[in-house]
Amino acid sequence: MPLDSLLLFIAAGLLLNLTPGPDVLYIVTQSLRRGTRAGVFGALGVTAGCFVHVGAAAAGLGALLAASSTAFTLLKWLGGAYLVWMGLRSLLAGPTEGDPGALAPAPLPDAPLDLKSALFGGFLTNVLNPKVALFFLAFVPQFIPAQAPHKALAFVLLGVLFNLNSVAINVGYAVLASALARRSGSLRRAQRWLQRAAGLMFIGFGLRLAMSDNPVH
Repeated sequence: MPLDSLLLFIAAGLLLNLTPGPDVLYIVTQSLRRGTRAGVFGALGVTAGCFVHVGAAAAGLGALLAASSTAFTLLKWLGGAYLVWMGLRSLLAGPTEGDPGALAPAPLPDAPLDLKSALFGGFLTNVLNPKVALFFLAFVPQFIPAQAPHKALAFVLLGVLFNLNSVAINVGYAVLASALARRSGSLRRAQRWLQRAAGLMFIGFGLRLAMSDNPVH
């Protein structure tokens, strides 16, 4: 790939990763509720989900998802249901999970179970969204030269590069949200309302995903 095309791919990927969506909302929510490490582990879980989409697309599963309305519908309903469940969980969370008084000014000591939960939650948030798979199918091939002898390998390499670039941005969201939660007294006092707003946004994202059509058809 020519250097200018590679730089364009990296720049476009960074801009796309800066766009807020369900993944970013999940990462920020984890940081606000459970501290920096939970947000970072959530970001790593999102990245792991992206690697699944890249591998599946390179193996042809993404093309199947794009062509099969049944497969797309099944996955979008699973993803939508999971996001709605996350939203309801945020709305109904008790004081120990969402009360501003539970947020200490010092870094929160995340338990191993909490970190695993944050990691797995981020993974599911991403991997159950069929639009991520379709995004990779639509975006990455545009940057693969027509003369490339191993297009599947080129797809994987570009997908890996895209995901690695996303790590810094997603971790940045986690660190920024946690820092704001610890240093801003007004934000800490309003955390319960922020949690409720996040819950409503999760539900909105879930319903939007569940009712969306396969853009290929």
